[in-house]
Amino acid sequence: MRARALVAGGLAAVLLTGCAQSVDPIERLGKKAAQRVGSYGPGGPGRAHGRPYRHWGLLAPLQAPPRVPARAAVRRGGLPPVVRRVGTSDKVVFLTYDDGAERDPRFVDMVRELRLPVSMFLTDSVVGPGYGHFARLQSVGASIQNHTLDHPALRGLPYTGQRAEICGQQEKVRSRFGIRPRLFRPPYGTYDRTTLRAAADCGLSAVVLWSVSGEGGAPQRPLRAGDIVSVASGEATGPTLTERTTRVLREIERRGLTVGRLEDYL
Repeated sequence: MRARALVAGGLAAVLLTGCAQSVDPIERLGKKAAQRVGSYGPGGPGRAHGRPYRHWGLLAPLQAPPRVPARAAVRRGGLPPVVRRVGTSDKVVFLTYDDGAERDPRFVDMVRELRLPVSMFLTDSVVGPGYGHFARLQSVGASIQNHTLDHPALRGLPYTGQRAEICGQQEKVRSRFGIRPRLFRPPYGTYDRTTLRAAADCGLSAVVLWSVSGEGGAPQRPLRAGDIVSVASGEATGPTLTERTTRVLREIERRGLTVGRLEDYL
């Protein structure tokens, strides 16, 4: 009887000790498994049963873009080309966003879960203290590009002023993200030959405009392969940036297209 009591007491002590020193479940899972829990737990793609496209309002997953893109734009005469639309037979369009005024945290999740190769053209005076948001976007696959320091209309300005705006933002992005952008979008889409010269001198390889504007998330016309879509951002009212992007993505799918990485084509 005494032996049984000792065994029972020992078991109880072990159980009590185990409860007091229980290992955190995340610790037991290990680092990689813990990351999966964080990414696919409540509020993540797991709620869409492994189909994140459904969570973001799409009927099917986006098709992968071609592995070997058909490049179109080349530099002529030492000046970067001005690109409104990419001449390619690939069934891709390109999603671009300007300024950096709107910092929708759900948009980061959308880019990560759908693996969207979006291009963000940032203006320093607009982004303000929000560079951390765009660092998170960059970490999930977005590219960071140049949209000047202060968003002036460049056409007609002297070379020194245009160069200061463009090169200044090149340095700002380099200091914040450790990269130097290759693509430049002039504010309001206005530019002149001086703009092209300044952009070239600042190390930019293409001046990117757009062929379709997505005001409110609704493209102005049916999308075609090679379209560069400017998705409106910074709107104070109406749909969020994530909702506007979903509307564009639905139109992309309806047209049998997918989203390509702009930098791969220029």
